[in-house]
Formats: sequence, structure tokens, C-alpha cells
Amino acid sequence: MKKIKPFLIIFSGISLTAFGVSFFYIPNKIVTGGVSGISAILYTLGVPPGIVYFVINILLILISFKALGKRFAVRSAVSALVLSALVQLFSEFPPLTDNLFIAAFFGSIISGLGTAITFSENSNTGGSDILGRLIQKKVPYFPIGRLLLIIDGVIISVSLIIFKNTELAFYGIFGLIVSSIVIDFFMDRLNSSKLALVVTENGEEISKTIMENSKRGVTILDAKGAYSKNRKNMLVCAIKNKQMPDFHKMIREADENAFIIFLKSEKIFGSGFFVYQ
Repeated sequence: MKKIKPFLIIFSGISLTAFGVSFFYIPNKIVTGGVSGISAILYTLGVPPGIVYFVINILLILISFKALGKRFAVRSAVSALVLSALVQLFSEFPPLTDNLFIAAFFGSIISGLGTAITFSENSNTGGSDILGRLIQKKVPYFPIGRLLLIIDGVIISVSLIIFKNTELAFYGIFGLIVSSIVIDFFMDRLNSSKLALVVTENGEEISKTIMENSKRGVTILDAKGAYSKNRKNMLVCAIKNKQMPDFHKMIREADENAFIIFLKSEKIFGSGFFVYQ
């Protein structure tokens, strides 16, 4: 089940993205940039949106293959295939609303949440997401939601010049801003982590327990009590927020006298946390 769970999460994220795009953006001709914006434009010319998604994503995957690696490219290809199929499937149904404000607002929230969920499992929804990852490879501390805002903003500007529809462009910008905020908001929470510091006299035993039960690495540092002058160990371990209760219980069962500190971490890079491929 643990091996299947990441794929279920990715599928859920992709499904939400496809839902937001197909039921809100495309039928209302709202261009928020990226592949969805191009699909909305070509949809009015009779081009199936699923085909547009698939072709553009495959081209971007080929471009990013060397920079982001084989694993990322394979995941992107699978995600692109599933997303393209879902966009095409959902596009066969009538839109949920023809109100531009409602379409832009709810479309951006749903698709933004889907993108954040997909990103949380080190996958992507294709299109400008891949471009965002390519840029973030060079500037890793820049929020990816802001990167997508810049990339998609350029696409909206181009669509405004071509189609000269100011109202749709403003709704597209509005949806883009909301979506970028939603992505950064949920990415911060889905990837939020803690740095655990454990002061104990049973460092070797507890570190072994942590690695066997939580699959997290542990660093053992020598420590000395300022008052007692006793030699101790300080364990340093990075964990996900959701692991904190089980981690605390595990340490208490191994050493009820252990001193535990949980520090909020802004972002952690490495295996099991924020990685690119």
C-alpha cells in the first residue's frame, strides 16, 4: 500500500487539475497561461484540448530530459498522458458555469490545489510546470508558484495582443494570481517538515529504532550536560509534520527521560523531502 500511495496522490492531483481546466477554464475561454491557455484558444478552433496537452507536454519533456533526468522525464510522460486523457474526457461534459468570475475563481483554486498535490510527490502536471522546474533547478529557493506566475503571465500577454479581449485577459490574470497563491500555500503545508533534536544517553539504540521504524536518517552528535557534566548524545533527524506524533511516542518508549525539541523547518532538500527528480 505504501508503494501505491504516492501514485494515488499524484493521480488525485492530476484529476483535480484536469477538472479545474476542463469544467471552468477551457469552455469559458479563460486563458491563464500555460498549456491550459493554449488549449482554451485552440478549443475555439475545434482542436481537442487533450491533443494539445499531449503534444506540448511531450515536446517539453524531450527538452527537459537531460536537465531534469530520466526519472523526472518518465514521471512527466506518464502524468502528461493521464492528464491529457482526463482533460479530453472531462471536456466532453458541459461546463459547470458560464459566469466568468466563478469560472476563474473556482477553476484556479481547484487546478492550483491539484498542481500542489502533484508537486508534493515530486511529479508535475506538465506544461509550464516543467518550465518552472527547469528554472527552479537554477534558483532553488525561488517559490515555484511565483515562477509559474511569471511564465504564464507572458503567455496571457501574448494572447491579449493576438485576440484583443481585455475582459477575458483580466479574468485570466485574476485566475493566475489566485492559482499561484494556492500552489505556494498548499506546497508550504504539504511539504512542511520538522527538525527533531533528541538529547539522550541511549543514542545508538534510539537511532537504530528511528531508522528501522520511520525510514529516516539520523545524525549522532556528542553532547555534555552543562549542569550534570554527564556525557550524552544529541540525535538530529528531519521528519515530516505528520510523522511527529509517532516519532515522539517512539522516542518516549525507548527513553522516557529523553529531551526532545521540534524545530520548524522552512525547507529541507534531500531524499524523502524536496527533490527535483
